[in-house]
Amino acid sequence: MTEIPPHLHALRVYYEDTDLAGIVYYANYLKFIERGRSEWVRDLGIDQAALKAEKGLVFAVRRVEADYLRPARFGEDLTVVTRPQQVSGARIVLEQEVRRGAERLFQALVVLVCLTEDGHAARLPPELRARLAPALH
Repeated sequence: MTEIPPHLHALRVYYEDTDLAGIVYYANYLKFIERGRSEWVRDLGIDQAALKAEKGLVFAVRRVEADYLRPARFGEDLTVVTRPQQVSGARIVLEQEVRRGAERLFQALVVLVCLTEDGHAARLPPELRARLAPALH
């Protein structure tokens, strides 16, 4: 079986992303990985707005375990790497990294949950699970 490569999302560090020391402010790494997750889902062909409109379902971050390894600076080109680890009834577990070339700057384990619009846990629809499952192999 062929392993599906991780999803890659390129971004550049802007002045607004940095702190007084000229390095990326720690909270912005969470924004970076959010963009990476959004693009991963989009590239899988999942329209989150349609999912909400048609089925009343949304994704929410339940847990993030993050490690800040090295600083990024203004003007640098970075890559968000997203690797799905597990899909269960209502959860998706992902490993995400922010890299500068081959150098890992930030890593996180992210747990997403599927919720109804009123905030109750919901099972992932079968067609959605089918689109996510190949990314695990």
